[in-house]
Amino acid sequence: MELTFLGTSSMVPTKDRSHSALFIKYQNQGILMDCGEGTQRQMKITGIKLTDITKILISHWHGDHILGLPGLLQTMSSSSNTYSGVLELYGPPGIKKNFDMLKEALTFELTFELKIIEVKPGTIFQNNDFKIETAKLDHSVTSFGYSIVETDKMRIKTDVIKKLGIPHGPLLGKLQEGKNIKWKDKTITPEKATTLSKGKKLTIIADTSLCKSCIDLADEADILICESTYTNSLQEKAEKYKHLTAGQAGLIANKANAKKLILTHFSQRYKNTQQIEEDARDVFDNVTSAKDFMKVSL
Repeated sequence: MELTFLGTSSMVPTKDRSHSALFIKYQNQGILMDCGEGTQRQMKITGIKLTDITKILISHWHGDHILGLPGLLQTMSSSSNTYSGVLELYGPPGIKKNFDMLKEALTFELTFELKIIEVKPGTIFQNNDFKIETAKLDHSVTSFGYSIVETDKMRIKTDVIKKLGIPHGPLLGKLQEGKNIKWKDKTITPEKATTLSKGKKLTIIADTSLCKSCIDLADEADILICESTYTNSLQEKAEKYKHLTAGQAGLIANKANAKKLILTHFSQRYKNTQQIEEDARDVFDNVTSAKDFMKVSL
């Protein structure tokens, strides 16, 4: 996976931070997480094509997370674009009704098929390569977090195969499927010739107060991207508006046994993220702050 942060501010954008948006490139999938105001401009700056998007995941229906959506879809439907295939739009219950009202208010028509899926906690998409899981968070409106989880793969032990003299081809494929094979009158088991390679896990926690669902969703995540609107000193404000402090984001990463924490969704009041990172590091070591246009590989 390659992650590109397109927007890392909270409700009010700044000259350096746009509204929430994250693009995830994985194999032939282009997954856009949230679509705040200015997202398509941010994509243009980074060189990401609108035709690269295959799925859009919406955490919740607040303006700083969705106001870029109508403009993006209108551009994708324009004569200058050649979007083909089916675009999948995932979001909380009620997103179909909200989207219909949005279309009616802005009077535009789509030139491609848009499939809208109202999500529930659990697995909302799965193929042979990965799955997308969701959990309901605790915000002022219905909000969901998402995890993208690679499928575990059986990898061939090349030293064993070389020693046994097994050629590349269907026999190795069977071993990777977990089946025994016959080679030179011997039974070769998957346990002998393969090793399990655990798939990577990316978790994105958008607007929420601290809740058990955050920890459960982020369990064993290789990368946890978590909203961190306030420093610890503004915990009362965070509780009032149902957001997280940096220390709470660190606590989620700690309890979930995540490997890396990337903080995002910062209040415009902060000129830099030094104190935010320090607050998170009090409870979790491997912390960094996202910046617009930052790229991360997983």
